[in-house]
Amino acid sequence: MKISCLILPIHPWREAAEVWRRAEQLGFHAAYTYDHLAFEGFADGPWYGAVPTLAAAATATEKLRLGTMITSPNFRHPALLAKDLMTLDEISGGRITAGIGAGSSGLDASALGHTPWPASERSSRFAEFVTLLDLLLTQPSTTFRGEYYSADDIRMIPGCRQQPRVPFTIAASGPRGMRVAAEHGDGWVTCPFGDDAKAVAPLIDSQLRALAKTCAESGRDASAMERTYLSGFTPENPLASVAAFTEIAGHYTELGITELIVHWPEPGTAFDNDPALFERIATEAIPVR
Repeated sequence: MKISCLILPIHPWREAAEVWRRAEQLGFHAAYTYDHLAFEGFADGPWYGAVPTLAAAATATEKLRLGTMITSPNFRHPALLAKDLMTLDEISGGRITAGIGAGSSGLDASALGHTPWPASERSSRFAEFVTLLDLLLTQPSTTFRGEYYSADDIRMIPGCRQQPRVPFTIAASGPRGMRVAAEHGDGWVTCPFGDDAKAVAPLIDSQLRALAKTCAESGRDASAMERTYLSGFTPENPLASVAAFTEIAGHYTELGITELIVHWPEPGTAFDNDPALFERIATEAIPVR
């Protein structure tokens, strides 16, 4: 199993740079950051942009994979996002992963002045958003007319360092999202919420089965995809101890998860884990690369 971390974009770069470098030193497979305009619980504090943060992280690291976890149609257009991803891939030397989801009805949903989309429209927008993003990143020129998004001879030259494009990790839980993952995803990510720690593993197991079924219907093998669990939103805490991390990581490996993401400790927040213990876990439990 690959172990990755999620670094919140809340610190000025003079402080954050060392965190990203330390993530590489500790042997994490990847370090991601959230692509939001604002985040629940952090609305009144510092919150920096994901794209410039990742550009800076790319120059501060050498081998660490970097990415969004996740970006969404809430305030992004596929054409602008495609240009940003192509540029990030160039700056990083081909180390970018695009984590993409439908978004939620949270703080970003009405930030640009529109009313939050109904669930059905959100799903439809997401499918079209990913379809167009895929086309933009795999063609030198794209013209597209959709229900929600359009592109008129958008040029994407020279293209991504990674070919045919940067990998997409698609966040999906329902049938429509699973189809998007099966059709366009190089990976799939789940981020369970809830108050019952015992319900997390059965939920992820059922999602993995649904992913496998949907992929098979699309002529794909789900085992060839990265299957990621973004932890941190249930009482299940892999950062509680070295033993807890080893047990939880081992259990999800058996279920079929191939990447586990944990949050970098941020004292006084919902991600308030012991920094010293976090370093111990990273040092003792992450396989040497």
